[in-house]
Amino acid sequence: MIQVTDRIVIDERDLDERFVRASGPGGQNVNKVSTAVQLKFDAQNSADLPDDVRHRLLRLAGAKASRDGVILINAQRFRTQEANRRDALERLLEMIREAAVPPPPPRKKTKTPKAVKARRTDEKTRRGSIKALRGRPRGDD
Repeated sequence: MIQVTDRIVIDERDLDERFVRASGPGGQNVNKVSTAVQLKFDAQNSADLPDDVRHRLLRLAGAKASRDGVILINAQRFRTQEANRRDALERLLEMIREAAVPPPPPRKKTKTPKAVKARRTDEKTRRGSIKALRGRPRGDD
């Protein structure tokens, strides 16, 4: 069992790892050793995820999620299989943690108080009268 958050725990049997050859770091080993990890997690059929978290997770995963609700994470950043396994798992857990946070409630629209509107119009009037004094003096003086 993998502890994701206080209320979410994932069974390790829900995770499926495959090892494939990776491009990138590895030197001559890159052509011989399967160090890249493909981590699959069936979010759609996981009993461990609450429904609201599952929906947010699939939306958050985007192109990493298939139509069947399976999330596929490819990890090949590191030269060793073990480091790539940790990286893939940590990326999945981080995605689930992010999906576990509920979105903030929508903002409630508030009405501007009458006093604020009056203050603004008074200030505009005062500014206008100051600017009017900057004009050229009239010839009827």
